Amino acid sequence: MSGLYGRVFALIRDQANEAWRDYTHHAFVEGLKDGTLPRDAFLHYLRQDYIFLIHFARAWALAVVKSETHAEMLTAVGTVNALVAEEMKLHIGICEAAGISQEELFATAERPENLAYTRFVLEAGYSGDLLDLLAVLVPCVMGYGEIGTRLAAESTSDAYADWIATYGGENYQSACKAVADMLDAALIHRLGEDFTASPRWDRLCDKFRIATELEVNFWQMGLTP
Repeated sequence: MSGLYGRVFALIRDQANEAWRDYTHHAFVEGLKDGTLPRDAFLHYLRQDYIFLIHFARAWALAVVKSETHAEMLTAVGTVNALVAEEMKLHIGICEAAGISQEELFATAERPENLAYTRFVLEAGYSGDLLDLLAVLVPCVMGYGEIGTRLAAESTSDAYADWIATYGGENYQSACKAVADMLDAALIHRLGEDFTASPRWDRLCDKFRIATELEVNFWQMGLTP
């Protein structure tokens, strides 16, 4: 699956190594796959993830500000729309079906794990350029794409079919590929074809790895309502 989302992602993902596997094969993810994840844990995660997506959408809006080409702006705007108009609707719908109103969902208090991750992402965007921001955004985007693809093929339960269908579905996978194209073009535009020789490459890999580790913490948080 290393080449599924473009050249840069395949390289930077490999640098994350064990952290990436811990993230994409976490016990929370495996519980989604076989249906053993307790519903309370899932709803707890979903409420936190809704708040996460609010900040994530803001970070992608910041990507518009940091863009240097029209193509970059188009992808960033499209991602913001997908987050606000589509992905957050999944959370609202599942929570409403469980008796959690949209007002309650929006009022969810952020857990420290959520605060740590979202503020790390926003700070990378505020203090850096688009490359710094993308390095911390793509673990979430592509990680969920990988997880959705795998679970769509391997799932042995319908308990979390809606969630799996969203991230394994055509619309989300198309969004992942658009972000992958943006990432490839952004590095070449700023650092050249030989971007891995740039002094910035290792720093970008570090940011990616830290964001991946924060994703691991987010799943772990989901297991402890």
